[in-house]
Amino acid sequence: MGEIARKLMIVEDDPDLRAQLQQCFDSYVVCVAKNREQAITELRRHEPAVVLQNLRLHSNSECMEEGLATLAETLKLAPHTKVIVLIDNVDQGIAMSAVAQGAYNFYKKPVELDTLRLIVNRAFAISELETENRRLQNQVNESPLDGIVAASEGMLAVCRMIEKVAPTDVTTLLLGESGTGKELLSRALHRLSPRADQNFVAINCAAIPENLLESELFGHEKGSFTGAHKQTIGKVELASGGTLFLDEIGDMPIALQSKMLRFLQERVIERVGGRQEIPVDVRVVCATNQNPEDLIAEGLFREDLYYRVSEMTINIPPYRDREEGRLILARTLLQKFSASQNRAINGFADDAVQAIESYSWPGNVRELENKIKGAVIMADGKMITAQDLGLAGNGNDVESLNLREVRQQAETKAIRVALTKCYGNISKAAELLGITRPTLYDLLNKYGLSSDSYSKKAAP
Repeated sequence: MGEIARKLMIVEDDPDLRAQLQQCFDSYVVCVAKNREQAITELRRHEPAVVLQNLRLHSNSECMEEGLATLAETLKLAPHTKVIVLIDNVDQGIAMSAVAQGAYNFYKKPVELDTLRLIVNRAFAISELETENRRLQNQVNESPLDGIVAASEGMLAVCRMIEKVAPTDVTTLLLGESGTGKELLSRALHRLSPRADQNFVAINCAAIPENLLESELFGHEKGSFTGAHKQTIGKVELASGGTLFLDEIGDMPIALQSKMLRFLQERVIERVGGRQEIPVDVRVVCATNQNPEDLIAEGLFREDLYYRVSEMTINIPPYRDREEGRLILARTLLQKFSASQNRAINGFADDAVQAIESYSWPGNVRELENKIKGAVIMADGKMITAQDLGLAGNGNDVESLNLREVRQQAETKAIRVALTKCYGNISKAAELLGITRPTLYDLLNKYGLSSDSYSKKAAP
């Protein structure tokens, strides 16, 4: 990145020094502010990589509090920003507090411009290296399945199964609640298979009337029933060579299940009204939000068909059980919808983060998508609130755990959530957890965790 593209913000209430610094750094794209309110406005508007801020923003006795408050708000909105604070000689203790709070560096007045240029230039260089490192880390940590955000252990296990099953032709059954992404995963199975360049054909068995479903699946001959004015190829035949996805197969009429069983066993079909057996070469993926064993017990689903469609079964965890992956997926969707709606949204407010983590999400990922898309459209500010999400006042009981496992699971979950909230920043995560940095590093090593995977370019 060339210096011409580097953005620097100068926060200084002394107009003479502000003008001097602005002239000193005229090789950068410079924006200026004289107080906290202007600084935050410019930060949101220009998103500078480096901020040069005077820690004394006013001449009254509360000047340090105002400077530290400006620093805190800056880092909250843009945690990767490098903030260099300017201090008086007598303020070194305060300067160390600013660094502990997250400032990149400090420089004592009076200002020596050549030295300050070196410090600012180095801050830009470090910022650019970190940005590139996050970009590469994101590529490494991206799910190998296109379009699927797998940040929780449950979803990572699902993705590993998808990768192993995809190259084969085994009939696969996806089990999961409505809105958990069953069709998305079925498309991933197709994309990762040798059939990827052939058709992917999906049909929802619950959405088509019983008297039309057989014709939709197997096709029909001209004149086979009233309204059949021409020969029509069915979904199974259309998918030949590729993948057939049977969504909500648990709702398939019992009378049609025998014909589906024959097709799966022999890989031949007959069109409605036809006499000719038509061979088809198709990979079959099925999905349902119901419990197949309950359906069998109630006489609504054939047991032999169940064993035929479940040569491999993949259980998809609901969104509420994805623990630390919840916030990462929410941020990914926020970035997606902010771009599509052309809205400059910086992230989730604290109450929105709490609501996302505590809400039960009965509609799963589909409900999350709807709420975030609506919030992006309706939000008045730069941060999405719980009110924008329609989740103000919602809560959820804490899950109980076995006493033997409580310490390890609670610590692991707390660390992951803290790292997620702080975008992988070890110092801030340790502060949030109420422990020291060395203790957090020891716990990361103990549980085999890494802070790198939680550093996201979607950070507000």
